Amino acid sequence: MVCQQCNQRSATVHFTKIEHGEKSEFHLCEPCARERGEFIYKGGSGFTIHNLLSGLLNLEQTSSGTAPSQLRCQTCGLTYGQFSQVGRFGCSDCYESFANRLEPLLRRVHGSTTHSGKVPSRVGCAIKAKKTLNQLRQLLQQKIQAEQFEEAAVLRDQIRDLEQSIELEG
Repeated sequence: MVCQQCNQRSATVHFTKIEHGEKSEFHLCEPCARERGEFIYKGGSGFTIHNLLSGLLNLEQTSSGTAPSQLRCQTCGLTYGQFSQVGRFGCSDCYESFANRLEPLLRRVHGSTTHSGKVPSRVGCAIKAKKTLNQLRQLLQQKIQAEQFEEAAVLRDQIRDLEQSIELEG
């Protein structure tokens, strides 16, 4: 694809801009993108997902007030600062040790701290049953608040049956 501005060089910078609800796509060569002020990459080893994670973790460090050196996993000794540089935990206990930092991070990145995506079919039955159980419990609370007690009783019975089937499987 040829640069939309100079019509000479190959377009290597592709971006979409949305202004005032209007979407515009641009395909420019590096010099033209720099000229327009749209190209911000300064060179180096490139941008990786680790750079993104590390940047988010460092943002958490500065906003929470606790120094990274103060947070340390009691099992493996990994500090939060080391985790932000490496991008991996040292052991399974790190999740608990750094939970107060991870929850806001996950909420900001994913919008939630619970998984709601696809589930492997091998283990999916139990997870789907638990998800259905949670939905039924929420619906039960709504029916009780709306004083729809007959419908609530039916839901209560469904919940009991589902809980029993989950216990039998587990």
